[in-house]
Amino acid sequence: MTDLELIQKALGNDIECFAELIKRYEAPLLRYILRISSFSEEEAEEILQEAFIKAWSNLNDFDQDIKFSSWIYRIVHNQTISEFRKAKSRAYDKKVDLENELFENLGSEIDLVKQTNTKLNQEILARALYNLKIKYREILVLRYLEEKSYDEISDIIKKPQGTVATMLNRAKKQLKEKLEKIDFKYE
Repeated sequence: MTDLELIQKALGNDIECFAELIKRYEAPLLRYILRISSFSEEEAEEILQEAFIKAWSNLNDFDQDIKFSSWIYRIVHNQTISEFRKAKSRAYDKKVDLENELFENLGSEIDLVKQTNTKLNQEILARALYNLKIKYREILVLRYLEEKSYDEISDIIKKPQGTVATMLNRAKKQLKEKLEKIDFKYE
């Protein structure tokens, strides 16, 4: 069944259909939380649980003109930002764990190898990304790790597509600047 069909049945109080939506989106949403934040996996699971509760509570308000994935990402986004603000003071001492796909996708997009004349590794990119403001880190994660379109990102962060493009360009520029400032030390 499609997401929309599951939603329509869930609105008819078929909790099993909503459970199927949870099953579909649980893993990618958990990865998303971990990628844009410094939360532990346990904390991210709690955030995700709260987001699913909010989604269930507000399922009647779902706008069928947008994708369910964009809507649920938006709820998770808001919940993560809310928790991030609560835990901001302790969040800076944690490390973000990134996969090679970020290095490959983002690195090739902004041509970091030519810019730095240094072979970039995952830890350097993660460090630079983690030092970005969360709004820029998040937009890079949505675009290059979650592989969301500009339209989907627009729905998730509730900004026009032009603003998304501008934010993405600023994020890439700031990431490039962060990478240039990192003190490369090899043992």
